[in-house]
Amino acid sequence: MPRESSQARDSAVVRSGPVLLSIGQVLSRLTPEFSDLTPSKLRFLEEQGLVTPARTASGYRKFCAEDVDRLRTVLTLQREHYLPLKVIRSYLADQDAGRTPILPGTSGPARPTMLSTGRRFSRDELLAEAEASAALLQEAVSASLITPAEVYGEDQLAVLRALADLHKRGIEPRHLRGLRASAERDIGLIETALAPVVHRGDASARARTAELGRELADDLETVRSSIVRSAIGKLAP
Repeated sequence: MPRESSQARDSAVVRSGPVLLSIGQVLSRLTPEFSDLTPSKLRFLEEQGLVTPARTASGYRKFCAEDVDRLRTVLTLQREHYLPLKVIRSYLADQDAGRTPILPGTSGPARPTMLSTGRRFSRDELLAEAEASAALLQEAVSASLITPAEVYGEDQLAVLRALADLHKRGIEPRHLRGLRASAERDIGLIETALAPVVHRGDASARARTAELGRELADDLETVRSSIVRSAIGKLAP
């Protein structure tokens, strides 16, 4: 009796259970939403513990529908909220444990619609959502705090909301010009730290560079916030 090939055995495994997808099939589903997604990035997300696909007898990765949904959530949180993977990993672990975690950078639990689409706003919609004036938006653009565009994302909305709150306390966008210079210094620090990884030049290095960049930015923001909170604490009588 002829020996059964490994591919035949793998196909039998797939037919006997839920529908499972190869890396190529996962890419075909997700690349319309995430054009920079590559096989290397998928493998990198697996290495980081964000998704755990099944393995066939021959070692091929097979992804279920839940894996694809999880990947979509991870990629959306990266793109729309600029979160490092360690933060996303903690967020997903809380969800897996049955808790309702608060999405970092928001005031409440993440909304499913936000995770699946990522909201976009026209100029008028941005002003209405942020409860800000056109003059304030123009000042923010002049101070290089917001880049003018036809369509704005949630990050720009969060910035304009913050600027509107600061405006009520007498802090104007022109007072914050130094933040741009500070951000550029941070970018310089991050670029220097990432240089050894960037010079590798392969696809895996590109994915790792993007993730390390987010983690370094998050760490710098933690230090900066701590300094500000410490100074504020000294203001109390």
